[in-house]
Amino acid sequence: MEVVLDPQPGEQQTTVRRRPSASRLDAYVAGVSTLGVIALAAILALTDWSGLLHDIPLWPTLILAAAAIFGELRPIVLPRAGGATRSLSTSAPFVLALVGVAGLTVAVLVQVAASLTDDLLQRRALKKSLFNTAQYTLSVASAGLVYALLTNSAPLSAPMAVEPRDIGALMVGGLVMFGVNWVLVAGIVSRLTEQRLFTVLRSDSRDFFVTNLVLLSIGGIAALIAAEGAWALILLAAPAIAAHLFTQSAARHAYDATHDQLTGLGNRSQLHYEIVRGLANAQRTKSDGPGLVLLDLDHFKDINDTLGHPFGDLILRKVAEELTAAAPDNATVHRLGGDEFAVVVMGDMLDSATAARNLLGALETPVHIEGLELLVRASAGVAVAPHHGTDSDTLMKNVDIALYHAKLERDRISMYSSEFDINTLERLQLLADLRTAIHSNELHVVYQPQLDLSDGSLVGVEALVRWSHPRRGEVTAEDFIALAESSGLVVQLTAYVMNQALAQLADWRAQGYELRMAVNLSARLLSDLALPEQVRHALLRHEVPASSLVLEVTETGILADAVRADTVVHALRALGVAIAIDDYGTGNASLNYLKRLEIDELKIDRSFVSNIGTESHDLIIVRSTISLARALGLRVVAEGIEDEATAASLRALGCPIGQGFHLGIPVPAAEITELLAGARRAGAQPS
Repeated sequence: MEVVLDPQPGEQQTTVRRRPSASRLDAYVAGVSTLGVIALAAILALTDWSGLLHDIPLWPTLILAAAAIFGELRPIVLPRAGGATRSLSTSAPFVLALVGVAGLTVAVLVQVAASLTDDLLQRRALKKSLFNTAQYTLSVASAGLVYALLTNSAPLSAPMAVEPRDIGALMVGGLVMFGVNWVLVAGIVSRLTEQRLFTVLRSDSRDFFVTNLVLLSIGGIAALIAAEGAWALILLAAPAIAAHLFTQSAARHAYDATHDQLTGLGNRSQLHYEIVRGLANAQRTKSDGPGLVLLDLDHFKDINDTLGHPFGDLILRKVAEELTAAAPDNATVHRLGGDEFAVVVMGDMLDSATAARNLLGALETPVHIEGLELLVRASAGVAVAPHHGTDSDTLMKNVDIALYHAKLERDRISMYSSEFDINTLERLQLLADLRTAIHSNELHVVYQPQLDLSDGSLVGVEALVRWSHPRRGEVTAEDFIALAESSGLVVQLTAYVMNQALAQLADWRAQGYELRMAVNLSARLLSDLALPEQVRHALLRHEVPASSLVLEVTETGILADAVRADTVVHALRALGVAIAIDDYGTGNASLNYLKRLEIDELKIDRSFVSNIGTESHDLIIVRSTISLARALGLRVVAEGIEDEATAASLRALGCPIGQGFHLGIPVPAAEITELLAGARRAGAQPS
């Protein structure tokens, strides 16, 4: 195994979370390099060259040397988190065989030659090449000394044929060689990432044992059959190549089983492993932890639907990089699927809360992808053992509740509290029920009449959704619509309402009734660039003219994402759909957006309408709004008309259309049909 300092493209990479101390790193590199050079010089000086050159088996040595150089140039590539890789040289088994077959000196020289060849081809800097040469020299020298000690031979003497009884000693020497190499490389990784040496060794232990056990076996077999001549070693090539391919494939499959293929982060299985490991460590040290931070990207579905899944994948990779860089030391970052990430923090509640803030802070900078600048934000839930759970399942359940609470209450970060349980679990169950209700006919749409105040004729209706829960009874719209808004389920809910409303409008039109249908749009949908196309398909499916549909949006919805709202509104109006500003006067927008958006209708909020008989300021606001709408050529609807006096006042002010309980409560479609039929019989139905 070799390490690459300051990785260049194509070389092994290690994710560096903090800038390492240059002095510590340089001192370590210099120390290992110096020790390795001294060891190499001592080996060359103390070797009995005459005996070595006389007794060395030429062809087996040349074949093993060639195999070692080839193995150095074609390493096993071990994938790592974040898409990085680590190279594990396969020269080791053949160098180990050379320790027994040709002696320590030849083994060291072949390994040095193989390493230098690879460094030259990769154009590595002198400092990197010197470190690699030194750590290989020390590793192979350690193996040779152990082998000589266990076989009662001189380490630098002429080689002797490897007997079956020597294989055990050679295997022990091989373990020492791998171990020394492992520790030396882990030492530099530790300084690069500012992690403890033990942490680095532990993280690599699984890959180390799996791959090196296979390589050790090949080295032992090669050393044993070398005495049979060159052809025996050549015949070993096929199983050696097969073992190489098998080891790399096994490493890849083991990695894939515990990592997300898109981002290279650990998956849910790896998350469970890290939580269990953290719990065991905390119990052993009698400390709090681990902490679990669960993150969910805000409005990521909108990005996917608008810009496509390939673009969404690029964003997820970028987010994974940012979270990995912002995660604290000893933390592990995981992707659980979709736009959900989890970070295991080896610390207490303060450490975990700080980590959550830093993780969200890492997403504050806009993401630049393919010429677009996007601000990707997230919400986070936090749970920490043992306060919020003493096992993996409980921590996962509670951190999920904390995240849900953060999104529901519009907090960006929420630490789990037992107080969340009753309220949050109740809402979670209600949300699950709502998802089911959309597909099981528990929801139904009612229609509130909109009347022409001059003659009382029915000119339009507003579609309003209602929910008859099989166990809870009637669930108020305020409860479940807010829930749908916070969870993203509002997209499906609006699609359901629009489909039902347009189907009913088509039925009325088939009976010869002409009226407008108003449907409410949430702020979330107003920033969905895919919405105009979805509305167009719905109109075509029900064969309803776009001019019959009015989509009601709020001032705050327009201001939430003004640029995208402008785009969506203009696209909808291009279809012929009318746009109404609902609850006009309650938002914070200037009058400028009325001109910019080219809307069609203003709905005066009930908070002004209901008090025009007693509050002079409300009367002035309503009168001014009606005058403004007329000047701009907009239709005006006054909502919240609760009595005849209010209706009369609005009529006197010139307001053309009214809506409210006095004029008609929300009713099923059949009752609207009866009203239309009655008006037709009375000759009051407008043409």
